[in-house]
Amino acid sequence: MKRVLSILAITGLLSFGMATSTYAFQGTEQTTEETATPEAAAAEAAPAEVQEETVVVEEVEEVPAEDASFHQILKQRFIEGGPFFMGIVLVALILGLAIAIERIIYLNMATTNTKKLVASVDAALNEGGIEAAKEVCRSTKGPVASIFYQGLDRYDEGLENVEKAVVGYGGVQMGLLEKNVSWVSLFIALAPMLGFMGTVIGMIGAFDSIQQAGDISPTVVAGGIKVALLTTVFGLVVGIILQIFYNYIISKIDAIVNSMEDASIQLVDLLVRYKK
Repeated sequence: MKRVLSILAITGLLSFGMATSTYAFQGTEQTTEETATPEAAAAEAAPAEVQEETVVVEEVEEVPAEDASFHQILKQRFIEGGPFFMGIVLVALILGLAIAIERIIYLNMATTNTKKLVASVDAALNEGGIEAAKEVCRSTKGPVASIFYQGLDRYDEGLENVEKAVVGYGGVQMGLLEKNVSWVSLFIALAPMLGFMGTVIGMIGAFDSIQQAGDISPTVVAGGIKVALLTTVFGLVVGIILQIFYNYIISKIDAIVNSMEDASIQLVDLLVRYKK
């Protein structure tokens, strides 16, 4: 789990660093253009033919927006949304995905063929008794086999204690299955909230621009509204992605818990028949 978290965290930091570098690079380009204003004034004094040739060259060098890749568009939107809130939303996505992937791997490894296990335990009881059945449970991975082992280990204390051991250890295994799942639900709620907070801050910035300019023209408020919409969109997208993983994890846990309960009942029935 630590290795998965480390890899995803490093990937996220690199992506965030690349986005920040691009943001700084664009800022440098804007400063260069502002510094080149005297040259532009000199170019206005030049003959009209030279200016036309320059315009033609610039139009040829421009890259159409349709040719931009999805990654480039995503990076551009990320930078336009602001590195602070967009960075926090990105961290929420990385941590949520890391926990979700770790849980999915753990749950897939914890899934056991209960019918095959019950049949193996039944055959071991008939051939070698309790010790043979315990050996079958030792060699089988998963929470169901662990519950079976705890129940078989208390067979000498009576069937009532076997049932108590199965129920008690089943609760322990359920807690292990649900470990860290609450963090995924936290990031699901946190990402849209951060997006909405960015929306509010963007709208505040738009109204500040209106107050300073004394005008409500679209160019004055467009920047703040754009930031607001971008943070909202990214927050909702992160919440949707994590919600899909969360629902899959919950359904997987429910399936394993149901199989655990059904197998526990079958184990008690096997021990009742074995005792007779």
